[in-house]
Amino acid sequence: MRFPDPDPTLAFSPAAIRAAADVILSGGIVAVPTETVYGLAADATDADAVARIYAAKGRPSFNPLIVHVPDLTAARALAVFDTDALALAEAFWPGPLTLVLPVRAESGIASLVTAGLDTVAIRVPRHRAMQTLLATCGRPLAAPSANASGGISPTRAAHVRASLGPSVPIIDDGATEAGLESSIVAGRTILRPGPVTAAMLATVLGDMESGPEAPAIVTAPGQLASHYAPRKPLRLNAEIAAQDEWLIGFGAVAGQDTLSASGDTVEAAARLFDALHRADAGDRPRLAVAPIPNEGIGEAINDRLRRAATR
Repeated sequence: MRFPDPDPTLAFSPAAIRAAADVILSGGIVAVPTETVYGLAADATDADAVARIYAAKGRPSFNPLIVHVPDLTAARALAVFDTDALALAEAFWPGPLTLVLPVRAESGIASLVTAGLDTVAIRVPRHRAMQTLLATCGRPLAAPSANASGGISPTRAAHVRASLGPSVPIIDDGATEAGLESSIVAGRTILRPGPVTAAMLATVLGDMESGPEAPAIVTAPGQLASHYAPRKPLRLNAEIAAQDEWLIGFGAVAGQDTLSASGDTVEAAARLFDALHRADAGDRPRLAVAPIPNEGIGEAINDRLRRAATR
């Protein structure tokens, strides 16, 4: 099977994964779903292929990429794990947790993936499409979100196509489950909140620290001050929409759309980027989002919204 032309999209199947693996092993890039968002995957050991990710996204080269591997054994071949990292990996992998660890000199990971740092961001995904692709390729895969750099992350194949255009092959396996990018941890510091919450991490390691929202040196994905942004201005903590605003509601705050009418933050996380895509395509020039409780995964939602509203 080959990807069709002019819209190179295939529904998930063994044959589609084989076609995607052929593209990747030839040095190309393919958009593939994970349990968080759709990722733009390439062979992490092939510098030219990784460069195609940066070019397709318009991503700055100082912003490192997450490397996806099939299991902990594969991860330990690429990075040095201490006791804390092993405990987190055993508790939350496969799943939406990325660990920033010292990269092994013999890892073979292209330096462009790590942005020249001596650490690598690595995770074991649980989504069937990415896991099957990893198994078929037999290579670690660098895979940032499959959208133009700084834009709204994609939770559906249609979001990828709208952002990256007609040339990128896509494996379509429906909407993603978590809807937010993975949590990122370095040591006992949370660099990016996500579906694995601070409370969940604390059950393994005890109290965790939070890293700066916009560090002087970017050491992991998702640390830029402006990120995940719609094209239109976005107002946060809105309880009533202005006449020119498209309001995304939550709980008792109704709007043109809602993240969760019942006030469920897990549902809200899964719907966040999809709702932002719809609002950005709507007929009003400004966007607004209702207040979201800053507890549990609500912390990750508010992190994404703050960066989306920064211009």
